Amino acid sequence: EEALAMIATIGKLTNKSATATTIIDSIEHGFAGLGNNKSAPILNAAYLIWKDPYMTVGGDTFIHNMMEHAGFSNVFAQETRYPELAIDAIRQSKCDVLLLSSEPYPFKQMHLDELKHQLPGTKMCLVNGEMFSWYGSLLMEAPHYFKELMAAIKA
Repeated sequence: EEALAMIATIGKLTNKSATATTIIDSIEHGFAGLGNNKSAPILNAAYLIWKDPYMTVGGDTFIHNMMEHAGFSNVFAQETRYPELAIDAIRQSKCDVLLLSSEPYPFKQMHLDELKHQLPGTKMCLVNGEMFSWYGSLLMEAPHYFKELMAAIKA
């Protein structure tokens, strides 16, 4: 809601309210489409944003909110902001999937491979951090990305 309000405010300030309204409508329509399949199982997930030390997202973050829209339940939702994590905390969380973000820390395949050795049996994937953490008109692309991501994880 705050992101949509920000878009409306910027539209008003720049005399582009009609354009802002079009963007907001597109975002709302896209996200409404994510909620159509209530029978789809929610996946318990951990989302890493940093390495050395590993850091995740708490339940009071925009990323947490986006995870929920995407169909994930944040296993660290009880935490606040961006807590540090040890590998043991990830292991004990029993997450269904570990999401490695492209930003702010640019996780790559080598990091995924390293974590697979430390967390055998945990499903992992590299994700586009922009889709989970950027406000604004990029939110129009996020629902499609989330649908593709979930399909790839469940494949």
